[in-house]
Amino acid sequence: MSTYRDRLAALRRTLAENRYDGFVVPLTDEHMSEYVGSYAQRLAWLTGFEGSAGSAVVLSGEAGIFVDGRYTLQVRDQVDGTLYQYLGVPKVQIADWLEEKVGPGQRIGFDPWLHTRGWAEATGRRLAAKGAELVPVTDNPVDRVWIDRPAPSAERFEVHGEALAGQASAEKRAEIARWLGEKKADCVVIAALDSIAWLFNVRGRDVSRTPVALAFAIVAADGKAQLFTAPAKITPDVVAHLGPDVALLPPEAFVEALTALGKAGKTVAADPATCVAAIFQALEAGGARIVEARDPCILAKAIKNPVEIAGTKAAHVRDGAALSRFLGWFDHEAPKGALDEIAVAEKLEDFRRESNLLKDLSFDTISGAGPNGAIVHYRVSPETNRKVEQDSIFLLDSGGQYLDGTTDVTRTMIVGTPTAEMKDRFTRVLKGHIALATARFPVGTRGSQLDVLARQFLWQAGLDYAHGTGHGVGSFLSVHEGPQRIATFGGGDEPLAAGMILSDEPGYYKTGEYGIRIENLVLVVPVEVEGAEQTMLGFETLTLAPIDLRLVDATLLSDTERAWLNAYHARVREMLTPMVPEDVRGWLAEATRAI
Repeated sequence: MSTYRDRLAALRRTLAENRYDGFVVPLTDEHMSEYVGSYAQRLAWLTGFEGSAGSAVVLSGEAGIFVDGRYTLQVRDQVDGTLYQYLGVPKVQIADWLEEKVGPGQRIGFDPWLHTRGWAEATGRRLAAKGAELVPVTDNPVDRVWIDRPAPSAERFEVHGEALAGQASAEKRAEIARWLGEKKADCVVIAALDSIAWLFNVRGRDVSRTPVALAFAIVAADGKAQLFTAPAKITPDVVAHLGPDVALLPPEAFVEALTALGKAGKTVAADPATCVAAIFQALEAGGARIVEARDPCILAKAIKNPVEIAGTKAAHVRDGAALSRFLGWFDHEAPKGALDEIAVAEKLEDFRRESNLLKDLSFDTISGAGPNGAIVHYRVSPETNRKVEQDSIFLLDSGGQYLDGTTDVTRTMIVGTPTAEMKDRFTRVLKGHIALATARFPVGTRGSQLDVLARQFLWQAGLDYAHGTGHGVGSFLSVHEGPQRIATFGGGDEPLAAGMILSDEPGYYKTGEYGIRIENLVLVVPVEVEGAEQTMLGFETLTLAPIDLRLVDATLLSDTERAWLNAYHARVREMLTPMVPEDVRGWLAEATRAI
């Protein structure tokens, strides 16, 4: 099993032994998570792909790997094209490809703990039309051949008290109880890990970079709950924190509890987007009446309360000081020619850790020199590690997890002298960033309606970028949080509401040469608009760090855009000067000078 070719061959042998003609391997876990624990990294183990979104389909004679536009370059670097066909979603979906490949009588397996019921039903219908069958498996064949597969994390839960959460867990459960009354349901199944962390005011260490703990929950209409997790993960402090209204049960009791709800004649709410097909199968096996509804934690979690907002602002000042110290260091060291991508990422983490308040990074730092910066979700490795070269662009996307907030920021820096094209592209990205940051919009506006603001100046030059413009961000939780999003594809339909945190991150990527992205986090806030006839919203910028003025073509900026940039830098200078050492203050003053 030392090569991906060996692993693929072993999987095919197992499929043949069990009379399957193919199998679908998604990158997720039984909670439909974006970021998963090492035990669930089946796609990476099988193919070598290390992105955060993708799937593979293995047939007896061929295989395909499906990724979106963020990973077009990365998948070619990491996955052997002689083993897997590269397929881009959403243009080509798994069901599309399978429909072309399967024939009558063929059986394609899937793990019902790794797919939604909607996906399974839709894909199953497509295959049935070809005389083939989509078959749920009870024993994942990848796990059978992954001999040294890690066990799920045994890390303990950690209490995230009301002083940080801003609301007691009992109050949150009471709100869910009222929601259940409106739905005329007896209970709701909560499967998403960040929803469980938010609801019970707990955090964990079971997923790298995301402070969640492996568990499922069932919350009843009286506000009481059952929490299913490994007993070794629970400490006396956690028991006391959860209180008598939260019953603790082992994970193996979860399916039995779902089946029992049906046998008791209960009406159960479940989110078809976050509850996997196996959960619905267990409910249906017991005869439960199912109400399909969005997880009631999702929107409540997205709209931050005053304590969470104050916490994230404090985290951003702390994080901005560390990043500014790093940027000053980078400016001094990069021209010497000794730095590489790994050294840069490690140095930034060192600066963040000096506060002694950093709990973890919020994702693996994207540290891209020159052409590697054009790989949208590039992940540096010893094999890909590049030196920082003179007259080149360096893209750095990073973030921190602090008890009071989660950060995510991208800065693009020039080493040496930029070309006219570099400055043009950077300034177009900046103009789009400013257009979104200064937007005013009525209550009810969706992120998809704002996305064009960030792209318009690139479009004018026939340019674009193949990713969304903004994603939601949690409060010491997932750096990618729904339902809020700014994008015209793959989401963006949720109306933006005051209290939501999103990223503002347009970019431009020239394959083989460089990448540009400017990312700040923003908070949705009510704004006063003279003469307005309805309630208006806008964005308050949270991120505090200099934007590289050497890449700005000031002649392309309007007076309004120049004023925004100068005001932003004045605020950065005012907030961070007291937070950085004396020897950094001169650099910070120059980096944030008015233009």
